[in-house]
Amino acid sequence: MTGHATALSRLAPEQRLRRLELAVTRRLDGLLHGQHLGLLPGPGSEPAGSREYRPGEDEVRRMDWSVTARTTVPHVRTVDADRELTTTVLVDATPSMDFGTAELEKRELAVAAVAAVGVLTAGLGNRLGAHLLGHRGVRRFPARTGRPHLLGLLRALLAVPRGIPATQAVPLAEAVDGLRRATPRRGLAVVVSDFLDGLPDEGVSGAAGPPPAWEQPLRRLAARHQVLAVEVTDPRELELPDVGLITLVDPESGRRREVPTGSRKLRERYAAAAAAQRLAVTLAVRRSGATHLRLSTDRDWITDIVRHVHAQRRLAGAARPPRREVSG
Repeated sequence: MTGHATALSRLAPEQRLRRLELAVTRRLDGLLHGQHLGLLPGPGSEPAGSREYRPGEDEVRRMDWSVTARTTVPHVRTVDADRELTTTVLVDATPSMDFGTAELEKRELAVAAVAAVGVLTAGLGNRLGAHLLGHRGVRRFPARTGRPHLLGLLRALLAVPRGIPATQAVPLAEAVDGLRRATPRRGLAVVVSDFLDGLPDEGVSGAAGPPPAWEQPLRRLAARHQVLAVEVTDPRELELPDVGLITLVDPESGRRREVPTGSRKLRERYAAAAAAQRLAVTLAVRRSGATHLRLSTDRDWITDIVRHVHAQRRLAGAARPPRREVSG
């Protein structure tokens, strides 16, 4: 337990999380949600437009007189409901995440990402749940409120054993589909993974290759929820250094292969294949309708998350129609 507490303080130190909360949640409320608009229409206070009046169903006091006068057809005002937010995080803790050549391993960066999501979505009545994909399948944590619950999720992530081959392997595609089935109420779904599972073994060529196995489940998930796909990478997955003959081990299957990194042609082929692989992930996430956030073990994760949140805020502001002036 002491080791987990030390790791938590290093990965998600209280001071840095508070800085993130001040820099993001207070100044940019409503980005991942925070003070959010309801995802479903209903009784509330936030104007959402107008629609035609339905006799016997709508109240006369909700008439939108300006639109009615302009169209000569009776219209009523519609509003968005204010609802508590339920966030569910699917975290990939399979052996491929136990890799890192920089300050953090990918698993540790995933813990930091979950901590940031927990802070950004914290609010009165908001709940956070998790699906933990490990070597023994999927472990589910019910959605609850409060920082103690968030810290418990982070400790559970850190406690997943390392270096153990998957005995009850569950594909990422199946885990994403399970997340959809387990969350019938609309909310925020966050998938934290390297997204390597489900990619075609041969012929990865960016846009030209076959889609990943998890793309269709992610598309179905995004049809109901707002989805954030957090892609966790390490720089050594993108290019090989020239360090002579090395032995590479597949963490999922345990297969080994000796690679002569002194060959410039081999390093170039590796970099090209890795770039095509990451492009395939980017295009699949985009086609699914999810928001894409890429984090790397050699970068400051807080800076990357803040930049992402700023960008989302700008996009949301640009897409939101201007409010109409209602004349008396």
